[in-house]
Order: sequence, then C-alpha cells, then structure tokens
Amino acid sequence: MKKQLTLCMVFKGDEILLGFKKRGFGEGRWNGFGGKLNEGESIESAAVREIQEEVGLTVKTEDLKKAGILDFEYQNEQKVLEVHVFKIYNFTGEPVETEEMRPQWFRLDQIPFDMMWPDDEHWFPYLLDEGFFKGRFLFDKPSSSEYTSEILEFEIEEVESLS
Repeated sequence: MKKQLTLCMVFKGDEILLGFKKRGFGEGRWNGFGGKLNEGESIESAAVREIQEEVGLTVKTEDLKKAGILDFEYQNEQKVLEVHVFKIYNFTGEPVETEEMRPQWFRLDQIPFDMMWPDDEHWFPYLLDEGFFKGRFLFDKPSSSEYTSEILEFEIEEVESLS
C-alpha cells in the first residue's frame, strides 16, 4: 500500500530554503516543505497548498519542476511512503514562520545534513543535478524527536523520466 506525499525544495540563486520542523513528524529537523494529499487532491495541487500553508509562499502549478520520486519503507510495516520531490525556482512572497516550520535560507555548500533526515545526504546530489531520480530507502523504524531512523538498505539512481 502506497501513500503519496509531496516534498518541495525552494531555490534562489545558490541558496535553498529549508524549514526547521517545530512539531509533529520530523520535529527538530531541517527539511523541505510538503506533506499529505487531501481527498481528491492532485500531487501538484497538494504541493502548492503545502508551500502556502507551511512557509507562506505562493507557487503556480506550472512552476513546480518534478525532480524525483522516493519510496520510504519501514521494517515490519506494509505502508510505503511515496514522496514526489519538486524543485521550485519561481514563487511570490517572502518566507514566513508558521506554527509548524521556521524557514531559513542555506547556501548550497552549507546544507545542515547533520540536522536532517539520514537519507537526505544520499539523494540531495541527484536533486542538485538537472536530471531526474528515483530511490528507495528501508528504515528500521520511524524517527521521532528522540530517535533517528537507521537506514537498513537503499538504492537510488538517475532516470530518463519519472513517468
């Protein structure tokens, strides 16, 4: 069973906008912006909505550049999280702190991997390239504010397209 989610990475020049998660899943870590789809919502519509809700930026659907698809699985669980990763270069507004996220711009050579999900350092190089990528990560169990998931196995590759 796959559950679809979005993850949006916002770029400006040689910087990337990350959000420090203040509560809920991923609390205490830097990450991109995104989340679950609402009933009947497309992946692209969910991405646009999540960016607005989590950081106050307005993005048009046509400005979403799909970069990758990552499957996240946990040992002894049937559920697979299928995360659709988008790059965003065009947006309006200024990042604002919300109840959920505190945004901050980072230079691309100063990304805080030590305070991010353990899988990020594996797929970020693909994100920063111009191509497309697909990956799969198997973790021991979900992370919490006290525990960081351990990657048991992973595979990632550049692909010609995401269709």
